[in-house]
This record gives sequence, C-alpha cells and structure tokens, in this order.
Amino acid sequence: MANIPVVAIPGDGIGPEVTKAVQKILKAAKAPIDWLEHHAGLAAIESSGEVMPEGTVEAIKKCAVALKGPCTTPVGEGFTSVNVQLRKRLNLYAAVRPVRSLEGVPTRFEDVDLIILRENTEGLYSGVENQVTDDVVMSMKVATQTACMRMSHWAFRFATQRRRKRITVFHKANIMKMSDGLFLKCSRSVHQKDYPNIDYDEAIIDAGCMKIVQDPNNFDVLLLENLYGDVVSDLCAGLVGGLGVVPGANFGDEQAVFEAVHGSAPDIAGKGIANPLALLMSAVMMLEHLADERSNEECKAAAALIESGYRAALRDGEKTGDIGGDLNTDGFADAVIKRLGAPAATA
Repeated sequence: MANIPVVAIPGDGIGPEVTKAVQKILKAAKAPIDWLEHHAGLAAIESSGEVMPEGTVEAIKKCAVALKGPCTTPVGEGFTSVNVQLRKRLNLYAAVRPVRSLEGVPTRFEDVDLIILRENTEGLYSGVENQVTDDVVMSMKVATQTACMRMSHWAFRFATQRRRKRITVFHKANIMKMSDGLFLKCSRSVHQKDYPNIDYDEAIIDAGCMKIVQDPNNFDVLLLENLYGDVVSDLCAGLVGGLGVVPGANFGDEQAVFEAVHGSAPDIAGKGIANPLALLMSAVMMLEHLADERSNEECKAAAALIESGYRAALRDGEKTGDIGGDLNTDGFADAVIKRLGAPAATA
C-alpha cells in the first residue's frame, strides 16, 4: 500500500524541533506517511512574505490532512492568528481536545478522561471588531443557526462513535440570551430528535468551571462555543499536567489539521529542551483518523505502538524537564522509540 501524503507545518519557535522529533518517532514506528513541508506564521513571512501562503492552504486541501507545530501570534497587534486563519480558510469548524491523565505525570487528580468539543468558526473569535469612537471599540459575538446545528450534529455523532455517555453544554445564556441561547436551542434539538442515546445536560460556564476543578470526573464530553471552548480546554489541560501533555485536532467536512495546542515558546527555541509529547499525541490522533477514514491498518498499528511507547516512557520516568524529568527533546524521542516494540498490554 502506498504511503499517505501529509502536510507538515513545523511552525515557529520550538515548532521545528518538536516536529522533527515527532517525524523521527513516526518513521521508527513505520507509519506510512510521506511528509510535504509547508509553512505558516513567522516562518512563512521570512520565506515568502505571507503569513498564510496560498500554497500551504492548497496543499492541505489536496492532502486533506496536516500536522502543525505551534505558530506565534502577536498580542494586541500584528497579523491574525494562524490558527484562526486556517480554520476559516478550510472551514475547520470542530475542534477536539482529549484530556486524559497520564501515568508518570503526577497531578492533583487521577483518572481524568474528558473530551472538549469546541465550535471553531463563530462567537467573539469571528474577529468582527469596530472602532466606534476614539476611545470606544466594539467586538461582535456572531452565532448562526447553520454553524450551531452543524457543530451540534458533529458533537453528538462524535460522542456516539467514541461510545461516550454524556454531553454537557457550557453556556452563558442567562446573560447572552440570543447568541448562547441559539447554541443551546440547537444542541437540545439535535439531542432530542437524533441522539437520545447520549445523556445531555447543561451548565452555566462559571459554575461549570468551578465544578470541573472540584471534580473533573463528574464530566464526560463538554460542548462549547468558540471562546468558552478555548478557555475551558486550557483549564482542563491544567488538570493533567498542562498544554505539553494534551493533543488537539480541527475537523471540517473535507480536511483535518492536527496540532500542538501549546505556544511556540520562543524563550527556549533552539535549546533542544522542548517537550514533543503534545505534538506526538496529536500525530497519534492523526494516524487514528487516517486508519478510520482510509481503512489503513498500518496507520492503526503505528498509532497503537506509539501510544504504548510514550506511555511506557512516562511510566518509567523518562520525560522532559517541564513535567519533572531530565531528558531533552531528542532524548525523549529516543526513549519512545526504544519502547516501540513493547506489547500493548504495558500501555
């Protein structure tokens, strides 16, 4: 069977380092991938003068799959987030953030197993802002029935496929009665008409966040609009060790982009100490997606091997400094590769 072409976007800062480490592990696991390197963000500006080159977008459209390292986003000025641009250009409307406890990464909670599902195209992140007067600016929260229904259907279908039991919608419809109210209306409708097999409930977001940090095991799948999903997914990452140990993916009807959800960490770029685990976990999600979409057993086998490998390395205390170990980037990659032959039962 021929290898699958996948776009690799190394990103900025530590992005190229962690991307290289992940590609090394996938090669060792015999993942059937041919990498096509393209750029976005600061790296793209340096090479082409564009933040989001058309060639990068077209390559993802052609391959339908990409793995992306972290890209720098200027704060308060400069260009729009690369992530936001990609989601808009490719209509990647569904973000998925699994948050699970990892043996070898001690935290206050045990056995956390959450999935955060985030609508990716609307809300305040639609970027509709106006200068009203010299000292007044306005940001508009956008919600459409089309996008809310689309995301609701996607979420319940995803939960059913993954055999999850319950979806909880976080909202602020007590204040934003129209926009968050529409999100709730669509979620309720989809549940009642099409997915009664999934338990469903709702929580006002501030109270919901309090309940998460009291006991995250009270939740299963969380469904949120754009801004809430961004905040809550990072909050939940903190329950299991931080952004360096959680993967992320963005799905549309035609394409999927898998990414490290942490920042580009320019302060440690080039030092060889960055943790590649988040991007590696995202690559495992990518392989599982390819296995499902293309009935590819090689991808399925490679995904299982790699997950077994990184779990064994963490359990044995072989990890990078940000999570209590002493390995550098390459050292962690080598530790995972040494364990690729470990039986699945050790995961």
